[in-house]
Parts: sequence; structure tokens; C-alpha cells
Amino acid sequence: MCFGFDGDRALRDSLARKGANRRTLLAGAAAGAAAIGIAAPAAATRGQGGGHHHGKRSVPHHEISIQLYTLRSVMQDRAGFDLVLRRLAQYGYEKVELAGYGDRTAAELREFLDDVGIRASSSHEGISASTAAMHTKFQNAVTLGQKYVVVPYLRDPNTPEQWKAWADQMNAEAAVARKYGLRYGYHNHAHEFVPFAGSTTSPWDILTDRLDKRLVHLEVDLFWAYTGGVETGEADPLRFAIDVIREAPQQVRQYHVKDRDETGPEGNKFADLGTGVIDFAKIFRAHGVEEYIVENDQPDVTPLTTAAVGHLYLDHLRY
Repeated sequence: MCFGFDGDRALRDSLARKGANRRTLLAGAAAGAAAIGIAAPAAATRGQGGGHHHGKRSVPHHEISIQLYTLRSVMQDRAGFDLVLRRLAQYGYEKVELAGYGDRTAAELREFLDDVGIRASSSHEGISASTAAMHTKFQNAVTLGQKYVVVPYLRDPNTPEQWKAWADQMNAEAAVARKYGLRYGYHNHAHEFVPFAGSTTSPWDILTDRLDKRLVHLEVDLFWAYTGGVETGEADPLRFAIDVIREAPQQVRQYHVKDRDETGPEGNKFADLGTGVIDFAKIFRAHGVEEYIVENDQPDVTPLTTAAVGHLYLDHLRY
């Protein structure tokens, strides 16, 4: 549900239109969170995806980021915004993905981030309503020193024609983004994988067929890709998520690394990294990316705990 959008509702609506029925800590991270003064989740349980893995590879420290939407509840004013960014730097984050600038201009935010020692490498930005707005968006991204600009969510109207139009709009914006030295991407939820009513074609089929692979990359949200497999009845949702990554013509350059708690209530199966069922090691072995972005749409302890645990999990994971 990145950047304020209700991805779970979008999935339910897509399934309803199709006529389908809904189917149904990392120990080191917890210790590390406690060591820096963050309470570990009291009710954390080890899922099949959690625990230690003993491969030879690890996620490079400088490739770990966090989507600031995760921390929105404690970033409601400038004091909260500033405190969160300083805490993220203490936890070891060198990069963040923006979901708005708070009450600062791009130049003011860049000055603050430079002072904190964090870089805004990516942001979630919708398709622009005008040419002027598009140029402002990209100029701000350059001011902030970003590498990526990512469209976070598309949903209504959910028709093949509209998805084709959105793909064409993204291709046009991506061509301009390249001139600014930026990479332009699309971030999935789960409803993209549900076929249109009376069809075997899905929005994802249209997007991956129509988006220009020379210009547009994918930021795959691993929770939503896995959930897409669950909700469309796949026997192996993890394999479904890996196939989404492997089979896309576009390059997958970024991950949203978000875990899933199968015991959670409908509408909130989000989990802190290492406490759910998703085997991230297996996904990372199958395909590496340029950014591993921690996210939890609805933290069940505190957002800062989620941030601390997420960084520690990725920092300790071996695959």
C-alpha cells in the first residue's frame, strides 16, 4: 500500500470484478534492535521465510534503503520528520525512498539530508497531470540527487484500454526522465496480476508488453507479488513472485522488501522482515537488484522498530 494507496482494497476489487473468491525475527535483528534501544516485536514468530541463511552472498550495505511511507505516522510535522531521518541514519541507513517532501522544498530537503548523512536515491511520484508538472518533478529529483523516480500505483478505471494509455504515458515520461539522467520505474501491487473479467489477460500482461524496456524498469514489491500468487490461486506463491521477476521483459532494478504474516487479519498481513513467510534469500539468489527497500505498510509495534529490524535483517541475511 505504498505512498498512501490501498493496495489490499485494489486487489479485493479486482478479484470481485473477476468473480473470484479470496483464498486463503530474525533473532540477530531482534537483539540488535534491543541494543540500540528499540523494543523487539513482542509477538514475533518465526515463519518459514524467517531465520538465518548461510549462503556466501549478502546485501551490500549501501544498497539498503527504506520507503518513508512506512514511517508516515511519526512524520506528521517537521519535528517528527527530522527525528525520523536522524534515527534512520543512526540505524545505518544511507538512502531513503521519498513519499513526499514534508513541508520543505526539494532544495531545503536536500540540504537537510546532506546534514543528516542520508541520500534520497528514489521517490514515489504519480504520472504528472501536465508537462510543466512533469518537468518540475524531474527537476526536483535532480536537485535531491536521486537516481530513480517510480510510479507507485495505478488502479481505476481498471480496463485494458486505460492500462495501455498509462503504459504509453509512462513511456513518454520515461523518455524525458532519461534526459534528466534519471531512471523511471513502476511499482506493483497485487491487483495487476488479476485477469480482467472474462479474460485471461491481466494489467501486468499489458504493462510488461507495452512498457519500453529501454526506458522503464520495475520496482517489484515482493509482498504484493507473493500476495498476487496467493490470491490468484497459485500453488507456490514464492515461485509465482520469482517468475514475475524472471519473466518480465523490463529490468527489475529495485525491490520493496516486505514480509507477509499468514496469521494476520484480512487487510493487514504485513510483517517486519524475518518474521513472516517470504523466503527472501531464495528470491535474492534468483535475481539481485540495485536497491533493497525496507517497507511495512502497517507496522504492528512502532515504525522505528520496523526500520531498525528491517535494516538489521538485510544486513545479516546470507544467501
